[in-house]
Amino acid sequence: MRVTVMGSGGTGGYFGGLLARSGEDVTFVARGAHLAAIRKSGLSVRSRLVGDFTVAARATDDPAESGPADLVLFCVKAYDTESAAERLRPAVGPDTVILPVQNGIDSAERIGRILGPRHLIGGLAGVSSVVAAPGVIAHRAGPDVIQLGELDGPPSPRTERIVETLARAGIKAQVRPDMRVALWEKFVLICGLSGLTALTRLPLGAVLACPETRTLFGQVMEETQTVGQATGVPVPGDHAAKMMKFFQGSDPTIRGSLYYDLAAGRRLEIETLNGTVVRLGRERGVATPANFAVYAALKPYADGAPAG
Repeated sequence: MRVTVMGSGGTGGYFGGLLARSGEDVTFVARGAHLAAIRKSGLSVRSRLVGDFTVAARATDDPAESGPADLVLFCVKAYDTESAAERLRPAVGPDTVILPVQNGIDSAERIGRILGPRHLIGGLAGVSSVVAAPGVIAHRAGPDVIQLGELDGPPSPRTERIVETLARAGIKAQVRPDMRVALWEKFVLICGLSGLTALTRLPLGAVLACPETRTLFGQVMEETQTVGQATGVPVPGDHAAKMMKFFQGSDPTIRGSLYYDLAAGRRLEIETLNGTVVRLGRERGVATPANFAVYAALKPYADGAPAG
């Protein structure tokens, strides 16, 4: 399968690396020093879970160079979604399938408005991986699952083909019959993990060890779950509680992507995460004080470290 990875950071680099290692025809779209390193020495993945490996694959900053793809893994930061979709146009042929693997709940709709909704399926990933150095992806934790499904309708031949391709690469894949529920379930998790590890500048274990931050963590997830239900998505009523139990048994050293971007002085996806919970809560009359606290504290860093 001809695969274009649009955004070859922690998530795109990791999953794209596994696909390239399995023999798929992968093109990485990257920029700057990361692009230069991949071109010179290949893309390296460092992982105690799947082993270390390096793949030699095409890398470019112009998606047009890859030609039409069978599958696009769309992995850019949420704030770059529209601009990246515009740049992707030359790589989208009549049968190209675009699988967004991003934070947030509306990526497919945003991309579809630019490239056409028929190309889009819903997707999300569970993985902790970052760019440790130019050309090097550090894979830190799983569960390394990609969930995907048609946005409006049952599983289809194209979703099954993608699952088979991912499986050959050793990537666990699940087809979800209702991607709205899947996206909101992930949204509950990431608003809690990313929001609290960024807010406190601490790893998960330290957040949970303090009764006050543990309580705030749970409140963020419960509010997000309630807002999802208020939008008409049947998010299970016990999902936030299950996620809290899941986190209590997770690697205590993990942090969310908001923390890593904050620590590096990069832009934050705070509007896409806790900011969206606050906005949707206001629209539907749902109080979101815990998410507002996270959003308000991190908002000054939305465009990177504030001056002064």
